[in-house]
Amino acid sequence: MITAAGLHFSYGRTEIIRGISLTARPGRVLGLIGPNGSGKTTLLRLLHGGLTPSAGEVLVNRTRLDELDRRTISQEIAVVVQEAGGESTMTAAEMVLLGRTARLSGFQRTSEGDVAAARAALHRVGAVDLARRDFAGLSGGEKQRVLIARSLAQDAGHLLLDEPTNHLDIRYQHEVLGLLRGLATTTVVVLHDLNLAARYCDDVVLLSHGRIAGSGIVEEVLDPDLLARVYEIGVRRVDDTDGLHLLFTPLRQEVA
Repeated sequence: MITAAGLHFSYGRTEIIRGISLTARPGRVLGLIGPNGSGKTTLLRLLHGGLTPSAGEVLVNRTRLDELDRRTISQEIAVVVQEAGGESTMTAAEMVLLGRTARLSGFQRTSEGDVAAARAALHRVGAVDLARRDFAGLSGGEKQRVLIARSLAQDAGHLLLDEPTNHLDIRYQHEVLGLLRGLATTTVVVLHDLNLAARYCDDVVLLSHGRIAGSGIVEEVLDPDLLARVYEIGVRRVDDTDGLHLLFTPLRQEVA
């Protein structure tokens, strides 16, 4: 479980996160949603220790994040960020195997069990055919699947992802998020697509200008009136046996 209480964060004099509190519960997917610039990625980085809050605290299983060393954090939290994995001479399989280093001590070498875990992770994201290819030569979507596989191989109890569907086609968007939904981890994911959030998240936190505009289960937070105010767009919600779906209509601009 990850808990944040009263988080504040600023870049220079610009306050980005303003008094945010939330709880990501075990076995559930928590989605961070909101317009561009609302603070989603910054909040995610605060939750895994990539940034240090100016006020407030983050707890992992009731222990303050700033009291944990980096090795313990890497064993507890796996992270997939948008800018990860630039130039590399590694193959995709070697990149995924890196996820096992959090489980090794000192100069301990990877074992056959670690290799098997990496292979299984590639299978789970549908990327085993990429194993021997150079990571740097993969497409954006292929790289994303490999990085998600690396986080799965890490075998951490908490999984944090920043736009994991970025660069993925429709099929893999649903396959990857469906995979995340089936994990027994505490999962926090930044998403722009509200319909993907509606389908695959259990809980959502809606951000607006660095504050929480709504928080709770998907059915409560994805309210058309609330979304219309935050996103400044017309929203219509359709509920059926397959779940809820959102339709969007640009607001009419008054002509002077």
